[in-house]
Amino acid sequence: MRILDFSIGTDIEKISRFAKYSNPSDEFLKRIYTKNEITYCFSRKNPEQHLAVRFSAKEAVYKALSSMGTDDIHYSDIEIKSDERGVPFVNLLTEKYDNLIFRLSLSHGNGNSIASVIVMKVDK
Repeated sequence: MRILDFSIGTDIEKISRFAKYSNPSDEFLKRIYTKNEITYCFSRKNPEQHLAVRFSAKEAVYKALSSMGTDDIHYSDIEIKSDERGVPFVNLLTEKYDNLIFRLSLSHGNGNSIASVIVMKVDK
């Protein structure tokens, strides 16, 4: 496998911005997040923190893909999941870009969430 191109993306968000979303049925949430993400965030003690960091991740992915010339991706196509060890990863819900590999880092603290992603385009 050879890396043909790569890009990075970073985003930071104020967690307080997401405190107003206390209802999992909110239209904004359903437009931006997948059902799995909404379920996960609202199963946690501080849903706004998890909503914020996932939004940061989606934005970071969007920025990285945009710099690679991909402009037809939507937030709802980007799902942020965690593996069995709790390590976050990107799950694209479109097969259009099956030649991409993502490396994701998330963090939150001091009222902010941040996400950084590396996207690599590979030949398979």
